[in-house]
Amino acid sequence: MIIHTHKGYRPGLLSVLAAGSLVTCGLAMAGGLKGQVLGAGEPVAQSTVTLWAASAGAPKQLAQARTDAQGRFSLTVPGAGQGTSLYLVAQGGQSAANKAAGNNPAIGLITVLGSKAPATVTINEMTTIAAVWTHNQFINGTAIQAQPLQLKIAAGNVPSFVNLATGGWGGTIQDPLNSGQTPTMGNFATLASVLGACVTQVRPDACQTVFRAAQGPTGAAPADTLTAAQAIARAPWYQPERTFKALDVLYPVPAGKNMRQVPYMPYLQVAPSAWVLPLKFDGGGYRAGGKAMFDAEGNLWVGNNFTIGWQASDALWQGNASKFDPNGKPLSPITTGFTGGGMQGGTFGAAIDLKGNVWLSSYGSKSITVFDKTGKPLTPPNGINFDGRLGLMQGIITAPNGDMWALGLSKRQLLHFPKGDWNKGRIVCEGDSAEPCKSFTAPFHLAIDQQDRIWVSDSSFHVIRFPTSDPSQAQKIEVKSNNSGLNIDSQGNVWVTNRFGPGLLGMAHMVDMALHLKTKGVLSASDYLTKQMSEQKGGSGSVTVLRPDGTQLPGSPFKGGGLPGPWAVVVDGNDNVWVSNFAMASSPIVQLCGVRTENCPPGFKTGDQISPPGGYVGGGLQLQTDIAVGPAGDVWAINNWQDIDSCYPGASEALSTRCGGQGVVIFFGMAKPVRAPQIGPAKPL
Repeated sequence: MIIHTHKGYRPGLLSVLAAGSLVTCGLAMAGGLKGQVLGAGEPVAQSTVTLWAASAGAPKQLAQARTDAQGRFSLTVPGAGQGTSLYLVAQGGQSAANKAAGNNPAIGLITVLGSKAPATVTINEMTTIAAVWTHNQFINGTAIQAQPLQLKIAAGNVPSFVNLATGGWGGTIQDPLNSGQTPTMGNFATLASVLGACVTQVRPDACQTVFRAAQGPTGAAPADTLTAAQAIARAPWYQPERTFKALDVLYPVPAGKNMRQVPYMPYLQVAPSAWVLPLKFDGGGYRAGGKAMFDAEGNLWVGNNFTIGWQASDALWQGNASKFDPNGKPLSPITTGFTGGGMQGGTFGAAIDLKGNVWLSSYGSKSITVFDKTGKPLTPPNGINFDGRLGLMQGIITAPNGDMWALGLSKRQLLHFPKGDWNKGRIVCEGDSAEPCKSFTAPFHLAIDQQDRIWVSDSSFHVIRFPTSDPSQAQKIEVKSNNSGLNIDSQGNVWVTNRFGPGLLGMAHMVDMALHLKTKGVLSASDYLTKQMSEQKGGSGSVTVLRPDGTQLPGSPFKGGGLPGPWAVVVDGNDNVWVSNFAMASSPIVQLCGVRTENCPPGFKTGDQISPPGGYVGGGLQLQTDIAVGPAGDVWAINNWQDIDSCYPGASEALSTRCGGQGVVIFFGMAKPVRAPQIGPAKPL
């Protein structure tokens, strides 16, 4: 028997038994596990199945077995310890679909079980795709290594794609929000079928065909189906048509027939723009999410513009707060979300303070609400409103020292709460009373840099910067476009989204918007803004990058086909940049190469679009406001609006509740993880 060893495991602990029986190490026994290895639905005999425990250190081999003629195996599972995640790897073996081919060393399949092993499992191409994409940031060959929270999140995402016991479809991917509404099932099944062609060797050169198609922009060709899956997941944007063409080569439509004889359906009819597997999650009172923030446990909090069931419009914001667990399960009440404390129409203001409390700003109540981690409101029924002095509220952040800073858009206000104590909060300035408010036009969002300076996007041609020690020392920095989101990378550079872009058309929109603001007020200007953005196409917007000294980075502003209407921007643990879009019927999300180009694909420079020309699409994306990177590297897109015409007077009665965006969309394992909650510039986890 061949024993596959692994870094961090001592072969001397193994006691090798006969084929088809248990091989285990000397740990306390915790339970039995029975399983089957399948390739394209057929048993894989004589495959070596190894049970591993992933942790923050090198993975540990716990047990090993060899499959019988029916692909079955059994293991006794030792206790793995806290902070670990169990997974099974099947290597080599002989497919019952092609016994004449003999042993196939190119077989590499995996499934991830989480902290506790079920009684029965199946290992196949479907479980491999699910495990690799969800663990993309932590897997290398047969090794999975990550922090306990990351392992918990990634393992918890696997059942959304596959049933661990049967190896068939999981619950979320085939639910009504996904399945027939998005291409994710087609992407998934197509990939599984291509891997299956190598496992069963449908042609003598099947594995070579798969490996050539899967090879990424760097590195050698994969050696087995497990590393082939990883190569595709790491660079899903890279020449995706190759794997699609492999499907045609490996499973041609038989003469006189209508369909390919693939092991998994549905398969794609046209090549995807990228091999991404996004899923949509809804519930918990979610409707038209604004700003979102992850807490220390990886849960996502978001303030909603609207509430379920309302004939929502841009003139009536009454939304509450929603909370999702790290795997997309809603944790807030199903229809209303979390209520009280002044919450009424969440905006682009959300922050987690140093105590883990959630701060959300509102339009409807013109106030700020604070919830504890359970969703209990801590603020009074009218919220923090300074006796009715606040206007329409927007951005909120937590500074590293625990201070909270917030912006009022309509009254040009700056608020400060020392150490997060709202009883000691004050309005620093308002309107033309003092700087930095004198320099504000319609302050929207803010971020704090490594020098304790706050940068404010102003919905104007400028960004405003001031030191926290003396806000009156404000500086106006020109960006030449209407800006909304901004964030700061590890080098102190400030990335700013330009909603209209820097061109002549963008300037014309700015003039018209200013006219609406002056003659009809903030809501009229906001209506004009959202309507214009929703109709923009790829390349209409741009992203400006400012150095720490305020000068523009060479090449800035950056444009691309994936930037029809950029709204928010976040930085991942590699300093690459992710941008949401509020434009077109189904807006894309975009990944840009950041300042640390060593973390970008070969040949890419700062500002280049890593994602496909039109951005990453699918998953039920709608017009988005925020975008967020979670502790496991999952990228969450916040659907804000869907049917623009339903947001204004005169909307069709039948569509009158369809203004607000539906659900959050998660792109799994796409970004280098960052610490949560994000306080100050993003930091790798």
